[in-house]
Amino acid sequence: MLKVGLIGYGAIGKDVVSYIKEDKVEGTEVHAILVRNSEQYEELKTESFMVRDSEETFFSSGLDVIIECAGHDAVYQYAVKSLSTGSHFITVSVGAFSDVELYEEVVEAARKYGRKLILPSAAIGGLDRIAASSINELDEVKLITRKPPEAWRGTVAEAKVDLDTIKEEFTIYEGTARESAKLFPQSTNVSAALSIAGVGFDQTKVQVLVDPGVKNNTHQIVAKGYFGEVELTIQNTPSADNPKSGYIVAMSICKALNNLTSPVVIGI
Repeated sequence: MLKVGLIGYGAIGKDVVSYIKEDKVEGTEVHAILVRNSEQYEELKTESFMVRDSEETFFSSGLDVIIECAGHDAVYQYAVKSLSTGSHFITVSVGAFSDVELYEEVVEAARKYGRKLILPSAAIGGLDRIAASSINELDEVKLITRKPPEAWRGTVAEAKVDLDTIKEEFTIYEGTARESAKLFPQSTNVSAALSIAGVGFDQTKVQVLVDPGVKNNTHQIVAKGYFGEVELTIQNTPSADNPKSGYIVAMSICKALNNLTSPVVIGI
């Protein structure tokens, strides 16, 4: 049985725990969750897993896999530590790796300790195709992200456009994936994952739009190269608890767990 730990227990973490408890992930069990203040999670005291705010207790509990779903700061704090204590590290906050030094440090730790840094597809699709295409010449990769106004509250978009009155689509950013990952850490982690899979942060083009005409978080990928061309559009239903993210993120994490436990691995 794969012993799973989670860092963070927000909308994504709750969904992951729910899927595991419903036996939708083969051969896994939630063993521990690391939070800032365990006293705020009284409702979980009857669960079979530990909820701790002690890093020492969490990291010494013999976890096989640690899932980060707490934001970029958690990647800086815990990625190397997770790998060094013998756990694979699954992260959804891939945008943190726009910091080249951090990415190289974490990759080196994974190599040193014989564990894996796992980047699930999360809110995006087609990473298997992009990663395969990068084996040979990959000429262009572009990401166009559209989200409804509500998804952009609390971001730099509020300084660029009135989210309450916007009537037409508005481009709030156009540039590279490295910069977009820093500007929109909760909303464009997808650009970081796409960059790592393909041509890198500085060559991956990104356009980010507020669009009152869409209800779902929408990502369009365009790639061209030796393999041919691909154009893929993904529409994710926003999470009711966190409209900056979508329900598919937790499902993608569970798929990554299934890859570790199932006798059949699909889509790599």
